[in-house]
Amino acid sequence: MPSPIQRRTFVQLAAAAGFGAAAGRGFSFAPKYNDDALLDDLAHRCFNYFAEAMHPETGICKDLIHGDPADSEKKQDDDRGSTGVTGFAVTAMCIGAERGWISRQKAKDNVRHVLQSYTNGKAVAEHGWFYHFNDVKTGARWKDVEMSTSDSIWLLASALTARQYFHEDHEIGDLATLLYSRYDFPWMTNGDGKLLSHGWRPEGFIALRYEKYCQLAAMYLLGIGSPTHPLPPDAWYAWKRDPNSYSTYNYIGTSLLWTYQYPFAWFDFRGKRETRGDKTDWWANCETATRAHREWCYTDMAKQFPQSYTKDIWGITSSSSPKGYKAWGGPPKHSQPDGSIIPCAAGGSLMIAPDICIPTIHALKDKFGDKIWGKYGLADAYNPTTGWVSQDTLGLDVGMTLLAAENLKTGNLWKWFMANPEPQKAMELAGIEKV
Repeated sequence: MPSPIQRRTFVQLAAAAGFGAAAGRGFSFAPKYNDDALLDDLAHRCFNYFAEAMHPETGICKDLIHGDPADSEKKQDDDRGSTGVTGFAVTAMCIGAERGWISRQKAKDNVRHVLQSYTNGKAVAEHGWFYHFNDVKTGARWKDVEMSTSDSIWLLASALTARQYFHEDHEIGDLATLLYSRYDFPWMTNGDGKLLSHGWRPEGFIALRYEKYCQLAAMYLLGIGSPTHPLPPDAWYAWKRDPNSYSTYNYIGTSLLWTYQYPFAWFDFRGKRETRGDKTDWWANCETATRAHREWCYTDMAKQFPQSYTKDIWGITSSSSPKGYKAWGGPPKHSQPDGSIIPCAAGGSLMIAPDICIPTIHALKDKFGDKIWGKYGLADAYNPTTGWVSQDTLGLDVGMTLLAAENLKTGNLWKWFMANPEPQKAMELAGIEKV
């Protein structure tokens, strides 16, 4: 892996900019006078999505919000909730209460509604796991979607975050504990005992397993830490560490950029590494993957789309597109990017590499302005070549941007989540220790 950026003056610069959590990470860049104000504004706008998208009775959060009423009429999906987005909404309530964007009591009530819905049977469960999409009003399965391992994990991580943040509320704590106790991790391995399936349908398990690097870190650690249905500790080492190289960067994973973000918003890997196998430092791996992605955008992808990507404007990860949702990115290239800039690529990596991500947030807002800066922050996707701007706001994308901005500024999510005994136990059992 490339050597870390020299510390030089970042501690002083970060303190001046107000980024206490980033200080000491070894980044060096010249902040603008309004970095704090920009990121606070962005985070607040992202939070507003969840304040508006959570159902007032069930707490289940909409998967997306259409900016064009015609899309709502055409697609008939305004009532489609998402278990994963609902998870991000729970964490958002903790951030909003801490920041004063919502009253603590209202935030607690919203979280309580979620946890009640996911423990009292309103949100349909199987062996403790939940459907990817559900009806925001009834909790019923949305069409023929799967019980999603990934989405269920973001809900669980957020429930544990809320258990610690709203520690004075015993009902929230009890409901979060009950929720965790029902996740049957061995069952979700479909007989393997270690490797988790991507999910389950009434017709049977999905054949694909989480068997190589992707967004799996939180899945396996929460499984290992389960107080009732745990995975064995060596499940952490059962999946493949597929190597990737780009330019001078060497790291693990050929996956999309968001997989280097989501699990690490809750689990604090900073200053830790494995004590077995290759003794990987997963936090350094995320940082390297982020820098490799940026360089890939402004070199290889810029050759194909010179109007889109520069050193300061970059980012391609799963997002909306004119042809529907796309899982695109690289390196190596996934799907066929069309020149769209995906702001949550840099937004979701703010906590990982602020020296390259903060300038990108500035550059996007300064160059494209109100075309992409709106009610819920930055647009989900924008194509400078065609002028297309996504009219949809996706909960996962604004959610990860919000969480990353909060961790950069305060480190609060790491503090709240890691105060739980289960994540601490899981990392210890997996041999992930301070260095």
